[in-house]
Amino acid sequence: MLTKTKCAAAIIALGTLSVAGVLHAQNKKPVDIVTVVKITGLSWFNRMEVGVKEFGAANVGVVNTRQIGPAQSDAAQQQRLVEDLVAKKVDAIAVVSMDPLTLEPVLKRALDRGIKVVTHEADNQKNTLVDIEAFDNTAYGARLNERLAECMGKSGKWSSLLGSLGSQSQVQWADGGANNAKKYPKMTLVDAKNETANDAEKAYGKAKEILRKHPDIKGFQGSSSLDVLGIGRAIEEAGLTGKICVYGTGLPSEAAKFLESGAVGGIAFWDPKDAGIMMNKAALMLVQGKTITNGMDMGVPGYNAVTVKKGPGVGIIVTGKAWVEVDKSNYKKYAF
Repeated sequence: MLTKTKCAAAIIALGTLSVAGVLHAQNKKPVDIVTVVKITGLSWFNRMEVGVKEFGAANVGVVNTRQIGPAQSDAAQQQRLVEDLVAKKVDAIAVVSMDPLTLEPVLKRALDRGIKVVTHEADNQKNTLVDIEAFDNTAYGARLNERLAECMGKSGKWSSLLGSLGSQSQVQWADGGANNAKKYPKMTLVDAKNETANDAEKAYGKAKEILRKHPDIKGFQGSSSLDVLGIGRAIEEAGLTGKICVYGTGLPSEAAKFLESGAVGGIAFWDPKDAGIMMNKAALMLVQGKTITNGMDMGVPGYNAVTVKKGPGVGIIVTGKAWVEVDKSNYKKYAF
């Protein structure tokens, strides 16, 4: 039996522990998550930043979110930004990898320091805990090409453009398109995988070069969201609108002019805002010790029943069903 003195001491001790627990909860810092994109200032990544900020605003006091990126399409610049975050020991890094292989060493250091790593558009990344894919990349590329083939009458020369040969997802889209076209013996792929550095001006130059080299070309498939802008411009200037088919990744707001003129037949995309939310949500779950499981509803459009599989390294690949395809008839439904 406790004496009055011991009871009083126990009550004081419990009270002290309770106060300490409250103070600990009050002093607990929000989780610091930084999203690193391929290039800052592009419409695609501006839209992604809307999602990054939205997730932070919806979880005030729980997380601090922000987005950064290099000013140019440069894997080395992106690597240096990630190195700086590792040095600062942020809680989590969500990165849209410009070149997954270039980032492997610095992401390994991040993991070794206990920093949670989430990637996007990089299902070959080994040093990540979760890679988020909006959809099956090969199927996406094949579908773009199927739309192109239908426009071309499944016959004629066509070419493909992409932002960078180091960009895993864009290479997969181009390869998915090439494999799809093999179904049609009369379709001929010429000058495949032209790099455009995620730059509409460079895509324009490449398209003009291909038009000169192959004046009988009938189609283009673009990968970077800026490829269709450069191709569409080149086709309009050459007076070939309606004579050459163009399909690729793009944003409705940017491609509107060319969809209206007919220089671009159609685009496909996923909402970068939702991808930004998904990456940050996955990062927070990792910090909290939670796991993403197969079939889970992540509460984000396009990711309501995700597929989860083992990645090539230490983490998992989480795939949604988030792609959207539009043409002149319905692009106005999407205000970004």
